Amino acid sequence: MSAKDLRVEPLPSQDANRFVQRVHYSGKIVQNSCLHLGVFIAGGLHGVMQFGPSMDKRKLWPLVTDTPWHGFLELNRMAFDSALPRNSESRALGVAFRLFRKHYAHVQWIVSFADGTQCGDGTIYRASGFALTGITVNRTRRMGAVQIPGFQMRYIKFLDPTALARLTVPVIPFSEIERRGASMYRGQTRVKVAGVVVPPPPGRFDTDPPAPL
Repeated sequence: MSAKDLRVEPLPSQDANRFVQRVHYSGKIVQNSCLHLGVFIAGGLHGVMQFGPSMDKRKLWPLVTDTPWHGFLELNRMAFDSALPRNSESRALGVAFRLFRKHYAHVQWIVSFADGTQCGDGTIYRASGFALTGITVNRTRRMGAVQIPGFQMRYIKFLDPTALARLTVPVIPFSEIERRGASMYRGQTRVKVAGVVVPPPPGRFDTDPPAPL
């Protein structure tokens, strides 16, 4: 089987939530997800994409001028298990975008965030045509106490080609991720010193100013 064999279709929220809780690294769902797409292959459910309004919608809305209030969504959760073949993530996203253009034409753009502290720096988003629009030092604290070192990356996919011209922040070159020491893949840092992958040095996250989100 290959990624071309997968099928993407709407999924009941209960089924999507159970899958995300089982497969996603956080083990958590986003309560305001309203569109759930399942990724099937060989008759089995092996991936879920959940979309919904952003939790901080008023902050993100001005990123693209003249966007209707309901003109953008956030990709809240994307969870795929190891049974899917190579390139399934980008293939599934491509199918999802075609569904949006056909059935939800009012959605002009989709925003999503890559957690460079625990998951990855957004390799899948870059392969799927997202633009990088923000890199910021992580301020989240684990269990409310210890700050998790790393970065958060913000990506935007423009479904309406005119929306890119209305973007109010710069598009950041992908090379900036590595330059800032923010590279991570499948939960592992990718900063190299003398050819060896090592974590960024202590204190780096407090001294390297992030791009504003």
